Amino acid sequence: MSLTTAAQEALRGQLLDAAERVFYARGIQAVNMSEVRAAADLPMRRVYQLFPSKDDMVVAFLRRRHDCMMSAIEDYVADLPAPQERVLAIFDYLDEWFHEPDFRGCPWMNAYGELGPTNAPVAAEVHHHQQAFRALITGIVTAAGYTAGVANAVYLLVEGAVATAAVQHSADPAGEARHGAELLLTNDRSRAPRPGTRSGRPAGKPDAPTTRVRSAR
Repeated sequence: MSLTTAAQEALRGQLLDAAERVFYARGIQAVNMSEVRAAADLPMRRVYQLFPSKDDMVVAFLRRRHDCMMSAIEDYVADLPAPQERVLAIFDYLDEWFHEPDFRGCPWMNAYGELGPTNAPVAAEVHHHQQAFRALITGIVTAAGYTAGVANAVYLLVEGAVATAAVQHSADPAGEARHGAELLLTNDRSRAPRPGTRSGRPAGKPDAPTTRVRSAR
């Protein structure tokens, strides 16, 4: 990376840090470019060199936050040994996020709520986040051996917790949703079978007696 490119990237990061801070705290429409410039402590000419429009800046801040959040959740659950622990850790991550002093709900839903589907670039970025986030959450659940139906229910608990925490200004929904997810996982009796198996048992082996107690997951 050349010095010029490195300097440009540093300034871009400085500007996006400021944009994310003020947009997330106060709302996108309530903040004009002069306020973003002041928060970033950059000349206006430099701001427009980095981002020709406010929409470009909003999309960039949402994409950067998306990448950080996805990586953070993956890292948060990665080292947990038990499948159920990895799923429930998603809600522990939410609890930590909800306890942050500047928590203001979901940045993507906030942006969509403000700008709506009439702003095509922002709407596309919100849809990208939602699809990728759903794939991440359901992927963690199905990788733990649970069915797609359980995975979708867990995803909706996650989204519901985020929305409720923002409205109630409370971190409690993380724990409440975690309890709901734990009930789903504990009571699931239809783990997704692996290839070459029937009901999760090796192919060719008979079913276990119906009185067999399933071990806790």
